[in-house]
Amino acid sequence: MTTGGKRRGRGRHDNGGGSLHDNEAGKGRGGGVRLHDNGGGKAGGGNRVRWLTGSGAERAPEEAAERTMAARRRRVSERPGRRPRRREEPGGGSPGGGSPGGSPGGSPRVYVPGLARPLRPDEELVMDEEAYVMYHRAGTGLPCLSLDVVRDALGEGREQLPLSVTVCAGTQGPTAASNRVLLMRMQNLTGFRRGGDSDDDDDDDDDEDEGPRLLLAMSPHHGAINRIRVAALGAGPVAAAWAERGQVELLALGAALAALDPPPGDDDDDDDAASGGGRGGRRLLLRDPGGALLPELCTFRGHMTEGFALDWSPTVPGRLLSGDNRGRVHLWEPRGGGWAVGQRPRAALGAAVEELQWAPRESSVFCSGGGDSALSLWDTRAPPGPAQLRVGHAHDGDVNALSWSHSDPALGSGGDDGAIKVWDLRRFESGRSVAAFKLHSGPITSLQWQPGASGVLAAAAEDDAVSQWDLAVEEDGAGLGEGAGPGAGPGEGAGPALPPQLLFVHHEREVKEIRWHPQCPGVLLSAARDGVAAFRTISV
Repeated sequence: MTTGGKRRGRGRHDNGGGSLHDNEAGKGRGGGVRLHDNGGGKAGGGNRVRWLTGSGAERAPEEAAERTMAARRRRVSERPGRRPRRREEPGGGSPGGGSPGGSPGGSPRVYVPGLARPLRPDEELVMDEEAYVMYHRAGTGLPCLSLDVVRDALGEGREQLPLSVTVCAGTQGPTAASNRVLLMRMQNLTGFRRGGDSDDDDDDDDDEDEGPRLLLAMSPHHGAINRIRVAALGAGPVAAAWAERGQVELLALGAALAALDPPPGDDDDDDDAASGGGRGGRRLLLRDPGGALLPELCTFRGHMTEGFALDWSPTVPGRLLSGDNRGRVHLWEPRGGGWAVGQRPRAALGAAVEELQWAPRESSVFCSGGGDSALSLWDTRAPPGPAQLRVGHAHDGDVNALSWSHSDPALGSGGDDGAIKVWDLRRFESGRSVAAFKLHSGPITSLQWQPGASGVLAAAAEDDAVSQWDLAVEEDGAGLGEGAGPGAGPGEGAGPALPPQLLFVHHEREVKEIRWHPQCPGVLLSAARDGVAAFRTISV
């Protein structure tokens, strides 16, 4: 039970019960996850995602503020053979408001969460595949509150499809015993087939025929996992997990990663036979370690209550911060093959700690945000006491998300007010942000700058939307989506223009956290009610 802060209640999914479901390919081996591909291999090729929409446009350097709106909102009645979806089913959005065309066969309009009018009972949101390079989702059977990328040895700057990504995630089950720590390798992630694409490339055809694959290492975990963060240390990657029962655990991932690698001479066909085969060319390889392959290295129970804030230092391997709902921040230091955690809090906020972020280049500096609506900068070299720098009213409500840019002296923040703000650290003492955007209609739950791309930011919010921004785009007076305001339909008048910095709005039901893949430019991963998704838009 929570004893402080409201993040817990807001951050949880409304879980309908159940446990990790068995997959047809898993033969009931302790549950499993299902990998849905984007249908981009062959026409009519199976699990094409129908309930998501998104939009975006390719960025032209000479016309950075101009966008091509691609997401569509269509009436169910306009598509034969489809039953109407209920309004609470997931949909999606994109820059540029509006409403559906008024007659069958009319031009579909772009939908923007929070700006466009609510869906009618006979409407649903439909994914515009031309707005995406790829989209794949691994349905975990239980909602996920958090995930992080596990770096691999496949190289940096990977843009060529198909892709392979590895993530570590934690679940939120209806009972403490139903939860799992998941290590997932999503392989052969192909893109959407475009109309002009050629079928002449035999290698590409072979990849598409094979379909995406999911390799899974799964360990039981007592209680939901509020936050998970992965660091590459000398002995192998380590995951830090904030558990709802009020403790932080460090888990070694090396053995589980080794189990996901096929043994020498292993054949795909043999794997498929062993796992029950695949459907429609989409094979699932399931390996259940039964908890033995994700051993605990260290557990700290000194918080005495649950929390969410967790961050590994990017400059000192093994150094970790954890913050709880009572406002206490503890510093972990690597010592002799283990960790020493100070029993006395390194910092105290006086309200729930929602987020912690180490500075990317200063080994002793970190930032905190929480239930006091403030942003605080701390230096671990200073004696315990008040923060060294503080902005007392950074947001109207809790500060839920922080991200420190690795390329610019900038800090991004997101709060309960649904606002995304950018702070110039050279002017932090002024207490004024240098940019603020209010697109989302719900609290911001996650925020991250794209690694290696100056000025590109992504945010997730409780309005089921993920937005992508390019802060290098400047106002030019043209505005984005002019004439498409809240509730506006054909001929209903103009509304407020959207900021030109907005690149893309993606829709994911009850999305809680997003992470850019540091080795695959433009690939974004999300943890949500329906599992873990990996996608790339045409805008980034």
